[in-house]
Amino acid sequence: MNKIRKGDTVQVISGNDRGKRGEVHNIDPKKGRVIVAGIHLVKKHQKRTGDVRTQAGIIEREGSINLSNVVVVCKSCGKATRVGFAEEGGKKLRKCKKCGQYID
Repeated sequence: MNKIRKGDTVQVISGNDRGKRGEVHNIDPKKGRVIVAGIHLVKKHQKRTGDVRTQAGIIEREGSINLSNVVVVCKSCGKATRVGFAEEGGKKLRKCKKCGQYID
């Protein structure tokens, strides 16, 4: 079970975007990377292809961030926290280490 999932609000703890918060759009657990909305914006030079709908020029999009550089923000206490696990009713649930509430 992953500590960070798609749809979680996370806070960046290192790098140029330190302190910023955003929602997780995509996770690649094999590479250990995560894409967060509005964070680590990179410019991509894109050519027009045969498809007319393709946007050409310099476009900005989110780049990936290492999983070790983000931490989950608890919904109940609103603080950046580490994630623990607890079993309840035969299900493994994620738990906030600061306030003790379940994140799921």
